[in-house]
Amino acid sequence: MYEDPGEPDVRGGWRYLWWLVRCQAGRSLAGAVLSTVWMGLLAVQPYLMARAVGDGLLPGRTGVLAGWTGAMFAVGALAAWVSIMRHRTMTRVRMDANFRTVKLIVGHTVRLGAVLSRRAGAGEVVTIGVGDVQTIAVALTAVGPGVGSLMVYLLVAAVLFSVSAQLAAVVVLGMPVIALLTGPLTRRLQGVETAYRDRQGVLAARIGDLAAGLRVLNGLGGKGLFADAFRADSRELRDRGYRVGAVASWVQAFGLGLPTLFLAVVAWLAARLTAQGTIGVADLVAVYGYVAVLLGPVAFIVEVGYELNRAVVAARRVTGLLRIAPEPDTGTLPAPSGPAELYDPGSGVRVPPGRLVALAAARPADATAVIDRLGRYGPTDATWGGVRLDAVPLADVRARVLVADHEAGLFAGPLRDILASGPERERDFSEAELARAVHASAAEDVVRGLPDGLDTELAGQGRTLSGGQRQRVRLARALLADPEVLLAVEPTSALDAHTEALVASRLRAARPDRTTLVVTTSPLVLDHADTVLFLTDGKVRAAGPHRRLLVHEPGYRALVARDTGDAEGTEGTEGDVLNGVAGQGSSGTTGATKPSDPSELSELSKPSRPSEGTFAGEAGR
Repeated sequence: MYEDPGEPDVRGGWRYLWWLVRCQAGRSLAGAVLSTVWMGLLAVQPYLMARAVGDGLLPGRTGVLAGWTGAMFAVGALAAWVSIMRHRTMTRVRMDANFRTVKLIVGHTVRLGAVLSRRAGAGEVVTIGVGDVQTIAVALTAVGPGVGSLMVYLLVAAVLFSVSAQLAAVVVLGMPVIALLTGPLTRRLQGVETAYRDRQGVLAARIGDLAAGLRVLNGLGGKGLFADAFRADSRELRDRGYRVGAVASWVQAFGLGLPTLFLAVVAWLAARLTAQGTIGVADLVAVYGYVAVLLGPVAFIVEVGYELNRAVVAARRVTGLLRIAPEPDTGTLPAPSGPAELYDPGSGVRVPPGRLVALAAARPADATAVIDRLGRYGPTDATWGGVRLDAVPLADVRARVLVADHEAGLFAGPLRDILASGPERERDFSEAELARAVHASAAEDVVRGLPDGLDTELAGQGRTLSGGQRQRVRLARALLADPEVLLAVEPTSALDAHTEALVASRLRAARPDRTTLVVTTSPLVLDHADTVLFLTDGKVRAAGPHRRLLVHEPGYRALVARDTGDAEGTEGTEGDVLNGVAGQGSSGTTGATKPSDPSELSELSKPSRPSEGTFAGEAGR
């Protein structure tokens, strides 16, 4: 539904609400007309009652009384039918606004891609999708009963002019007085509602972070600390909610109380006029009926004002999200026709085609910046085969260059579908392809440990898996996509030394003649790279094989071997340095000997799930 929801007006909350009305102008008009007719029929009943009293309650006028009674029944039945049609139409108006907004949000977040996480938090998107969309949809009731209430209010005021100009004047002037009294409250409501919704988005994001990292927090012993912080945030949100509730309760109290007092004044004045003989008893009955009829519309007008003010706050959040601009695609030059070198002038990083290159950075943020530029996730002056990357159409870059982050999202569903959720392909993945990707990422024990293997349903973000298992699933997904250029960020950071050694030894074989750049400080992975680039202060300080850099670069040795003594100037011989790190895994701890033969690596993968060891060990990484 809504393949094309249209181009929204995102210049403000009120403009967005009006755009939703214009998108379904015919239905909105029908809702307004049906609501006006429905409330108008309700307002006719006091007139019919007055006629029945004035003309029918006389001797010999039984037929007249029966006629007016029949007319009241017919009008009531017609009002009931119109009410059903009004409700059905307004339900469609609300659902249209709901679905249209959801379609816009989902489509826009997909187009934003990696830009979204940099400009809006997950909690913000969740609160918009869960709460704000519904608030906006409910507020569109204003185009139906809201318009009908206003029209009936004016209609009754006109009818009262025929009874008494004084009564009509009181009715006409009553609504502005109510608006003046409730206006400051509704403006105050916008402010507290905005603060509450903003804080709600922050807390929703923290809930997601806690849910994703709860097992890690348990392993590190930090669950209590974060639980205390979350309780404090929850109390703050609760207090803000109380402030919203306090203002809302006053608005709703005024919405019911002021119309009742106002109409009580009208009824008292009509009774005084009747006692003075200015109007008749039948007119008094009609006025009482009009007062009863107006009680609902007047209260509803105040309620609509309350809902619209809440909807404006919600619409501003929606338009704020929709105003986030996707990554501009200004590329017009053709992409390289075949494998080509990636080069980042800012750092001096060169990635030759068909090679396995490792990037070891003293500061992780520097490596992340390089990957963002080489993957074109933000401003970049990187080149691809001599052509500026931002001059190539973005679709071509995304089709051939894949950034595989170690914290990339995992959707819920069968493991088979999770692995195959990479770039679109013209055919389904074969069992052999799946098996090769699982083998290359050393994830065989993950599949064996699941009740239905590749067909096992996994929770979102792989919450039923350990950290190391999730990381291997992400790597298998990236390898299965088989991009021409793979930029992998810390693909083994949550693995123990045995499993990491397996992945390191299999990575090259999994991508023959493919370009691969791995960001890592693991000696096991670095030792398998064709070239290692050592990055300090955002620049390539040294390049070469891992073992040579260990001997000649004290800073590099300190980074990958955690050997601070050598970093201070004791270089030693190449044999001494290599012997010093031979027994170290990626975490820099001793005790995990690196097998020298791929067959030995294969033997290390035999133990069943999980091969990473205890979760606390993973969390410590």
